[in-house]
Amino acid sequence: MMENTVESPFRISSTVQALSSALRVEPESVAEDGCHCVGQRGTNEPEKLWFKESSAKNLRNRDFLSPTTVLTTLFTDGKVPPRVMDRVLSASGCGVLPIAGGEVIEEGLRLRVDRVAAFRDVLCSTPKSVQPSCKTQAGVVLNCPTLHPRPDLLTPDTLTLGQLRTILIADHLGALLQSQGYSVSYCPALPEGCEIIVFLKLLGVDWPSEPASSAHAQREDELWKSLLNSPYRDRKEETETEKSRSGGKQMVNEGTGEEKLARESVFQLAQLQGATLGFQVPVAAILHVTSCQDEFRQQQTAVLWRAGGATFTQKHLVCGPVKTPGSHLSAGQYLQLRRLQMKEASEMKYGEQVEGELVSVVQHGSPGERVTLDVQREGGVSTKGPRGGVFVMYNCARLHTLFNSFERAVEQGLYPEIPDGSQLDFSALKEEGEWLLLFNYLIPFPELLDQSGQALERAGEGARANLRTEQVCKFLVSLSKDFSSYYNRVHVLGEPMPHLFNQMFCRLQLLRALRELYHRALDTLHIPPIPQL
Repeated sequence: MMENTVESPFRISSTVQALSSALRVEPESVAEDGCHCVGQRGTNEPEKLWFKESSAKNLRNRDFLSPTTVLTTLFTDGKVPPRVMDRVLSASGCGVLPIAGGEVIEEGLRLRVDRVAAFRDVLCSTPKSVQPSCKTQAGVVLNCPTLHPRPDLLTPDTLTLGQLRTILIADHLGALLQSQGYSVSYCPALPEGCEIIVFLKLLGVDWPSEPASSAHAQREDELWKSLLNSPYRDRKEETETEKSRSGGKQMVNEGTGEEKLARESVFQLAQLQGATLGFQVPVAAILHVTSCQDEFRQQQTAVLWRAGGATFTQKHLVCGPVKTPGSHLSAGQYLQLRRLQMKEASEMKYGEQVEGELVSVVQHGSPGERVTLDVQREGGVSTKGPRGGVFVMYNCARLHTLFNSFERAVEQGLYPEIPDGSQLDFSALKEEGEWLLLFNYLIPFPELLDQSGQALERAGEGARANLRTEQVCKFLVSLSKDFSSYYNRVHVLGEPMPHLFNQMFCRLQLLRALRELYHRALDTLHIPPIPQL
């Protein structure tokens, strides 16, 4: 076994890549070891050579597995040659988890990570260990068509839940991309002091606003002129009225729905033109976050912009509808109802926070899937359905309460301060839930944050962008279930006896790292954590 000598946070992807390289056999080793030749990934080689375990049952005896089906493809009779086994057990490199041991069993080649080393490395480097890996120097414009047509007339009572979903996803995606180094510009900038700005701030969404300006009107005039002179325009429909109209703005029949749509589209494009200004880095993409009902219209607007000379890469993130069976609630009415239900459930136990409901609106399925919210059920804490967000906030509050209790005990002289991690013996972390929290959540979290930027870079030529913005919310709900199970089993703050302090401090280090993870994840949703219960 070799220690990870490169000072870099552990990554699952780096570990799997290193293990895969170690398992592959070089062509010159075939005759000597009796292996199949797969040096440059042969046609019969499986796509995945290793699988990370995640269930508590499997993690009791292994962390990674190369299944028997893989071994029989790579090696004669599925027998791993000693030379290959040595390479696998000594796999190392930037971000590679240290391997403690491994052997071939009925299911395949199983490996166990050096858990003490992993605990020590991760818990002694928080918050670095929960930061995104990627730092991209590029710009992205996040356009939310819901906010364009008449932002001064948009109110909480006219805003639908489907429209609110597009705003929340755009806001969340912006925070994710910013955490990866992207410069993000939000479009449109709303009028200062308008009602919808006030409403969004109550939800933790700090959408940009600006005073009234003539700059957008000037851009509209310029866009009309460029569209009038566009080579893609159908000249057959040009009329004398169009020619004589000041500024050449009449491109459609005046007074019709067609004219209204065209003017709203040009109004939106003027805002988009403004949003692309001021970047100090290249603009990677314009991302339109739209509802499924408005997808076609937004694609028309994107085509119109290209016809006007825009050369930016444009992608569409399409959000499915939000249904509330048995009722028709606006965004404002829904949140008022949830606030009331939360108070009735128990204000003292669960708090008056409504932000957890925003996790619910975003979390279910990918953006394109439909979300169904049961507004008839009473409030409460649950791991399923739209109450998952509340469950996340509840468990985040439990962590805050735990550390507040510890700090009070320190002030009373019951416990010493938590020592530096280098002074702790992390072999004391033997409870199965402790490794599960580290291996399934703390280590994978940075790569989860990286996914949105990576998906944007791999978006390809299609109009749609497949960005799994719900992943952070699902991750938080899953984490909260496993943390709650662990917290209910383990008494973290033990008796104030010196021989028990090491284990208590190791557990507090683990939970402090989890608290930092919660904060970073909730920050991408612009949701403040509940201080305590």
